[in-house]
Amino acid sequence: MKAVVFHGNDDLRFESVPRPRIINAGDALVRVTTSTICASDIHIKYHGETMGVKPGNIIGHEFVGIVEQVGEQVSNFIPGERVAVACAFSCGECFYCRKGFPSQCPQGSVFGGSGKLDNRGAHAEFVRVPFASRVMHRIPDTLSDEDVLFVGDILSTGYYGAERGEVKAGDTVVVIGSGPVGMCAMISARLFGAEQIIAVDPDNYRLSVALKQGIANKVINPQTDSPLKAIQKLTEGRGADVVIEAVGSKTSFEAAFSYIRPAGTVSLLGVYTKGVDFPLNQYWRRNLAVKMGLVEVTHLDLLLELIKDEQINTNFLISHVLPFSEIMQGYEMFEKRVDNALKIVLKGGE
Repeated sequence: MKAVVFHGNDDLRFESVPRPRIINAGDALVRVTTSTICASDIHIKYHGETMGVKPGNIIGHEFVGIVEQVGEQVSNFIPGERVAVACAFSCGECFYCRKGFPSQCPQGSVFGGSGKLDNRGAHAEFVRVPFASRVMHRIPDTLSDEDVLFVGDILSTGYYGAERGEVKAGDTVVVIGSGPVGMCAMISARLFGAEQIIAVDPDNYRLSVALKQGIANKVINPQTDSPLKAIQKLTEGRGADVVIEAVGSKTSFEAAFSYIRPAGTVSLLGVYTKGVDFPLNQYWRRNLAVKMGLVEVTHLDLLLELIKDEQINTNFLISHVLPFSEIMQGYEMFEKRVDNALKIVLKGGE
């Protein structure tokens, strides 16, 4: 089969690899019908070695597909069923899984995002899914692949950011970054009852999408306006109740703490590949809550139901559709934002 293989930093290759097979009784084999490229894949492309990704790893983690085969312990799925798959897998039984933090499961990982060579990612024609009974989620017949493609990662991540930010009815929420994750955070903040959502991003096109889709009430480009002044004006000088940071840079990190009001909550979703300085002496007396970390993909069934009930629609994020054979072109388009690329969708395999 064909797959995108990591061979070292800045060295991804689309090449032929052996088709995966079931290894453990809890595994399933899924034929990937639709996948997409995530900003985390770009991080791996350039920083994979420091992230623990080894040469030979197939990358990619955001996908849906059809069950081809199941292990003998997988009793709740049968071949032929369409499934959305969480971007990370976990055992469900360890200390961390039972505490509600499956991202810390010793047996778990993000698909294609670890040094385990048998943990192969979704930018391939077939994927082995460990702990399939808990990681796979049946797709309602009324929904297309595109309708549910993002539940396994960016929609779950955006929802997690709003949940960890403890967004409440009437809140003012600032979202730093209007990429796909940031927009999913805006969608989710609205679900939690946010009254005012302010998007901050230097890309005017992405800001216009957030306004057009009604997921932001106000947009600010920091290259032309002062977000801090605007946020203070919109909040009677207090600052935002919640700031969701969805970029992962030194600048966005510092901005998050300047936009938040005393006793507010900062929710960090961005992937940080470098350290940042945190001036604790400036912030400790402000009674801030700071939440951060890898998404806990524990709400897929809820999100699928909300999509089915038309309370969530993320199809507007799909800017380009390519055959899987053109995935490397898709990587270039996504990374360079060619033609205002938001999400590049890859269709089919074999």
